[in-house]
Amino acid sequence: MRSTTATAAVDPSLLGSATSFSAGCALKLPTRNLPSVKFAGKRLAVACAAPSPSLFGRRALMYITTTSFLMPFPSLASATDEKSLLQDEIRKVLSKGKAAGLLRLVFHDAGTFDNGDKTGGMNGSIVYELDRPENMGLQKSLKAIQPGILARLREDLESIQFQKLSWADLIAVAGAEAVSVCGGPDIPVQLGRIDATVPDPDGKLPEESLGATAMKQCFQKKGFSAQELVALSGAHTLGSKGFGNPTVFDNSYYKILLEKPWSSSGGMSSMIGLPSDRALVEDDECMRWISKYANDQDLFFEDFKNVYIKLVNTGAKWRSV
Repeated sequence: MRSTTATAAVDPSLLGSATSFSAGCALKLPTRNLPSVKFAGKRLAVACAAPSPSLFGRRALMYITTTSFLMPFPSLASATDEKSLLQDEIRKVLSKGKAAGLLRLVFHDAGTFDNGDKTGGMNGSIVYELDRPENMGLQKSLKAIQPGILARLREDLESIQFQKLSWADLIAVAGAEAVSVCGGPDIPVQLGRIDATVPDPDGKLPEESLGATAMKQCFQKKGFSAQELVALSGAHTLGSKGFGNPTVFDNSYYKILLEKPWSSSGGMSSMIGLPSDRALVEDDECMRWISKYANDQDLFFEDFKNVYIKLVNTGAKWRSV
């Protein structure tokens, strides 16, 4: 070697002084003290003095070889890599029994969007709105993902890549993973949403008691068609609403809607679904899509994937690269 010092650029601010990281919601976790390094190009080098060229060469080679496998490369990691890491962490704390709650969390965060005044949408504001009657029970869904994921990241060097993770991103990806883990389609979710710092305006979510016409009008104001309304409603196949296996994502929702089991007198069948679910089969336009999805699960999966992506991007504000 020509020098006893490896020059590859030392930047103490990158890792050496790190004591905590923020996950977009003022939650801070301690991290271990790390050596000062800088990632330049595709080569990692560490400033390190040595008494002789031969001794330095051996130690530097061992250090660089080891850290190349252990250290993350935040400046090089693609958005795909970041999302894959997040998906892996979510799946470690996600169970099928939590899936319905996570999807409801997504809908209640994104569902506040108003195309007229451009308020609401997928912005993480749900964390400020948990005391609203329509959001009862969602605190449990939040606790199911955030603390568990951050606890796992605490001792993980790759946690550095999640410094800009927002509530909106976390909820959007968790909802997509909930669908996938229950047998539904794989849904790609872009990262980079910025969280709101205040709650969204109240009264923006669709009411469960709405009829089909009112539901279509409500969704139209949010930028969604009747077909997209019907596709999104298929998420009710998960959970305890009575549409098939509560932990399997399939097209049972539509098949049961066609049967109208609530029409029979008495018994548990009268409790299946929400009033808004039952109203859909009374509307000719919605009924056409209900029939299509009941007969073609692949079509439902494809349409649900597309409208879910649209939902979690609706009203979102994005951080610059």
